[in-house]
Amino acid sequence: MKDAAALMINDSDLAFEKILTNPILDIAARFWDKEHYEAFKVCYRSMREIDDLVDHRKANGAPLTLDEQKEYRRKIENWSNEISKGLPPTELTRTLKQFNIPVWPWQRLGKAMIYDLDHNGFKSFRTFLRYCEGAAIAPASIFMHLCGVYEVDGKLQPPAFDIRKAARPLALFSYLVHIMRDFEKDQRRNLNYFAEDILLKCGLSKDELNELVRKQSSDDRIRALFSEYKRIAGYYQKLSGKTFKYLLPKLTPKYQLSLHIIYALYSHLYEKIDPHNRSFSETDLNLSPFEVQQRINLTVSSFQPV
Repeated sequence: MKDAAALMINDSDLAFEKILTNPILDIAARFWDKEHYEAFKVCYRSMREIDDLVDHRKANGAPLTLDEQKEYRRKIENWSNEISKGLPPTELTRTLKQFNIPVWPWQRLGKAMIYDLDHNGFKSFRTFLRYCEGAAIAPASIFMHLCGVYEVDGKLQPPAFDIRKAARPLALFSYLVHIMRDFEKDQRRNLNYFAEDILLKCGLSKDELNELVRKQSSDDRIRALFSEYKRIAGYYQKLSGKTFKYLLPKLTPKYQLSLHIIYALYSHLYEKIDPHNRSFSETDLNLSPFEVQQRINLTVSSFQPV
């Protein structure tokens, strides 16, 4: 790529030795200018706070009492309302105003977190996809918004495309890969993201899957489950590539590159999932710092702006 060095970031900034705790979206956003990257951090920090609040409570395994459900719901609704109203003024509300970022992603995330409080998993994959509107597509839409904002007369204008539509395929591909990569860790924390209709198709229930993980079993039913989820993830991987064809020309090179980075790293994780050889444990699927750096270097060196 011509002028690839200009789009590279310092290895020290990326902290490859700590990469396993560094989200892939954060890695990609570090290819942006400092102002956009800081906006990314502010937005995602606010989302992680409410996501972690729910996950940490559910991870202790004890069912939520009615009083707890009411209290957590109140916290989530207050969080969403404060962001929607922009009060009180905070670093987040100032960032939303500066970058002309819509508030609906926070509203949808809040609805997804309330769903988490009221349910333990998903009856169907269709229900899971509705949940993803808040849990995956909403955060990805903010990333896409920051990629696409442009300046007119000193003010940043919204992207010239539908950020939700642009974000959806890559968000679902990434989220499905996350679910497969983290399934052992999630099961140990009493978190289940596999849809019950697909579990049933593979001869499993939520409880049976949890028990197999705790016994470190390599049951053929887990292999069938991963084969099905890898097939579905592959569909969204291909759809992401098709979306890039119309989306990337609307972005400047550094934002094009950041999306290529996300796609490349999640594709590398996707390739490591091998149900036939039962390669779907945490040990099998985690990317090493060397793998991350190698795939980033390869993506940058082969990158051609459109």
